[in-house]
Amino acid sequence: MALTKSDLIRFAQEDRRILQLAEWVTTVLGNDLEFIEFASEDASFRRYFRVGYKNNSFIVMDSPVNSAEFEAFIRISIKFKEIGLNVPEVFAADYQSGFALITDFGKTTYLAKLSSSTANSLYEDAIDSIVRLQKSSFSDVEFLPPFSKELIHSEMELFRQWYLKKHLKMKIPAEANEVLDHAFGILCAKAQSQPKVWVHLDYHSRNLMVVENGNPGILDFQNAVYGPISYDLVSLLRDCYIVWDQDDIDQWIRLYLIKARQGDVKIELDEPQFKEWFDWMGVQRHIKVAGIFSRLYYRDQKPNYLSDIPRVMTYIKNVSKRYPHLRPLHDLVVQLPIS
Repeated sequence: MALTKSDLIRFAQEDRRILQLAEWVTTVLGNDLEFIEFASEDASFRRYFRVGYKNNSFIVMDSPVNSAEFEAFIRISIKFKEIGLNVPEVFAADYQSGFALITDFGKTTYLAKLSSSTANSLYEDAIDSIVRLQKSSFSDVEFLPPFSKELIHSEMELFRQWYLKKHLKMKIPAEANEVLDHAFGILCAKAQSQPKVWVHLDYHSRNLMVVENGNPGILDFQNAVYGPISYDLVSLLRDCYIVWDQDDIDQWIRLYLIKARQGDVKIELDEPQFKEWFDWMGVQRHIKVAGIFSRLYYRDQKPNYLSDIPRVMTYIKNVSKRYPHLRPLHDLVVQLPIS
């Protein structure tokens, strides 16, 4: 919905930031704005608006809460663009207000475009960008914060607090807590044991945009870390929003390994070992995501993510049953109600 000037004034009492945003954009671009319309929101407090100016379209990022994330977005976007990733260019930024004027990649996400006929091409492009990111990480290993043991554990604790206790209203018995503690410890150790590279940390079909030149357009990278080499690939191929057959996933893993070797990712990558890293990393990520999706509903009043939780839990069940050390976790999750 495009917002006229009268709309902005009318909405100002309900959402003062919309008017502030419009005033800021006017100071940056001028008075000849053609439209301002809501573009999207993500799994945070950020919102995005599309603005039209002299037959061009831009995105305004509205990030009112976390100044550290806002600053990280600007800093990382500059570096990632330098290494050849297609991330939004930042044309203007107001650090105090949390507004940034950035590239508009359009409206077509990977999720909207993915099908059996398009997947190979789209995923090859996405894998090329992963390899470019990983290769570049050897130039400055301290540019991004580490994916620390504390961070990994805190992510998985969201599952216990928000999915089990809050969403399922489960009173967790002592033996179940012991199973979770044991699984979290193993998953953390496995993640820490992997070779480290730069990691986007949320590299999936809703954060990748289909663009004509330099596909994909990459969004939502402000939480990037220096972490496990399998992380971004498992985010891409075991996506929380779309499911592929294991044969397809194996094919794309092999494509990644070929491209990583050709692209001079300076790590010895053995296929069986990498697939194990990939599996374990996926379990850790999906445990986190089940907790985050629950928190989005109960804390942030964003209910749309609840319908994706069964898909996430299926990933956890299917992978955990294949590894003896994760069987207690598997036995626990298969008894949970599907919700």
